[in-house]
Amino acid sequence: MKNRAPFLVYTVLRLLAFLVPLAVLWFFFPIFREFWWLAAIFAALIGVSISMLFLRAPLADASARLVERRGGRSEAAQADADAEDEAIDGAGRPDSDSAGTSPRG
Repeated sequence: MKNRAPFLVYTVLRLLAFLVPLAVLWFFFPIFREFWWLAAIFAALIGVSISMLFLRAPLADASARLVERRGGRSEAAQADADAEDEAIDGAGRPDSDSAGTSPRG
């Protein structure tokens, strides 16, 4: 079964990689209750490390999904541009009976 929301999965895992260390630092180390900003910095560093080590597959899935979605849009935009070009070229072409004559006469 294809995962429908890899970007959502990756986002939730990244948030958990930040919030779980923040909660551990906050509740088990009393000094971080006073210096909450220091706990946030350490939790951010721990979260980045965790996501670099363990979240490569969800990141690859999310990136592939974004590329897939963007590729579909560009193909549709290219098809639309080709249709417009054909319409413009069709309107600007001279008739077949006057194609061999020159205007200088």
